[in-house]
Amino acid sequence: MNQHIIEILYRLFLGAILGSLIGIERSFFKQRPGLRTFSLVCLGATLFSLISTYFPVDLGTRILANIVLGIGFLGSGIIFFHEERLVGATTAAALWVTAGIGLALGLGYYLEAFFTTILTIIILAFLPYLEEKIKKSYE
Repeated sequence: MNQHIIEILYRLFLGAILGSLIGIERSFFKQRPGLRTFSLVCLGATLFSLISTYFPVDLGTRILANIVLGIGFLGSGIIFFHEERLVGATTAAALWVTAGIGLALGLGYYLEAFFTTILTIIILAFLPYLEEKIKKSYE
């Protein structure tokens, strides 16, 4: 098989896997959206960024910018107020970062994508415990 095709398939596979890792964390803590959504967002961003490399730089850059804009729009639909409390902002931010991971993979920035995935999971899984400790210390 052509080396270029293998590289494309590898990037797409990694996009699905890294997005799934973040989705697993969301599902584990019973947050929605979960596994499938995060996997698809990362995979889609990977695909679009791969496609953007086949266009002239100005058009490719516009494709990438519109992915960021589109995911921001999707994320804004998740955020709402419930009983005078903002809900969904963390999930929206996680979707936005997941799209960034997909963009990085599509452009071949593997180290950046892996490291960002690890940081995202750490932030989502462990910082809520730190937040609770901080809140309790001020009560």
